[in-house]
Amino acid sequence: MQNKLSSSLGPSAAPLIASSLSGPPVRELHGGHRAAILKHFLRLNAEDRRLRFGVPTADAVIRQYVKKLDFNQDAVFGIFDLNLALVAIAHLAYLPADKKRSRATEFGVSVLPKSRYKGFGSALLERAMVHARNTGVITLFVHCLAQNKVMMHLAKKSGMQIDYAFGEADACLKLPPANPSTILAEAVNVQLADFDFAIKSNLNQSNKTIRWLLKKNKPQ
Repeated sequence: MQNKLSSSLGPSAAPLIASSLSGPPVRELHGGHRAAILKHFLRLNAEDRRLRFGVPTADAVIRQYVKKLDFNQDAVFGIFDLNLALVAIAHLAYLPADKKRSRATEFGVSVLPKSRYKGFGSALLERAMVHARNTGVITLFVHCLAQNKVMMHLAKKSGMQIDYAFGEADACLKLPPANPSTILAEAVNVQLADFDFAIKSNLNQSNKTIRWLLKKNKPQ
């Protein structure tokens, strides 16, 4: 999805947003994850890249996109597999605020083919919405190609208002203010995600050690 905002887009009137998080642990990413993020995007095929970024996207463009990610300004979330590879990533880009527009963010997501249909996209959107509420965001936007059926499904499922024009879709959702349950939900998810990552790291290291021992002790 591109960082593009339709000026005529209005927020939905009565969204229903969960105040608690469910599904797989979603970890907030930082600059130390930049290499893993780049590897994730480079693993997307040509069609997946077109749907994610809105246009055909070469490796060089993806490298520049990842290089320019500002983890202090925006929020990036990810789901790791047992091999500590990022199989799903969401980018919550904070849009500049002015007198005419409330604080807003734009949501973009990608999931590797082998990890689809497991609820990862929904988990990332839910995590992003809670984080957005807790950071004072009023409106969450999505801009993507109308052909992006997965993103359209997520947008409709979350109650977003969707406008279509020239093969593209703009969706928006007005977010209610943060409350104690959203703050608690995010805090709990942070702890669960850190614990999940620690377990996977230990398992990954143990598997490497076992493979090394087996190889070392293999009869010549």
